[in-house]
Amino acid sequence: MNNSATLYKRHRFPSEIIQHAVWLYHRFNLSHRDIEDLLAEKGGVVTHESIRLWRIKFGPKYAKKLRRQHHGYGDTFFLDEVFVSIQGKQRYLWRAVDQDGEVVDILL
Repeated sequence: MNNSATLYKRHRFPSEIIQHAVWLYHRFNLSHRDIEDLLAEKGGVVTHESIRLWRIKFGPKYAKKLRRQHHGYGDTFFLDEVFVSIQGKQRYLWRAVDQDGEVVDILL
């Protein structure tokens, strides 16, 4: 039995689904409900609570691996500006993104 099989032993879903859900969370900074919706589009019926528990259990390994693979930000940056309403007050939300789509910073 390989290491991956023992890591996901006693889980109802296949290891590929768990890995994909946790990867989506850490790679794209999506919410648990967003990931639930993405998996549902592909035919997977997984609750956001299951995704949250998987993230807590398996997330640190994925986050560490993604940090090791990150080679820094690009040399070209773009600013996104959006109006958001928070408690009835309109605010600016600024995001700095490099040419590869990596979020560098967020300012509200």
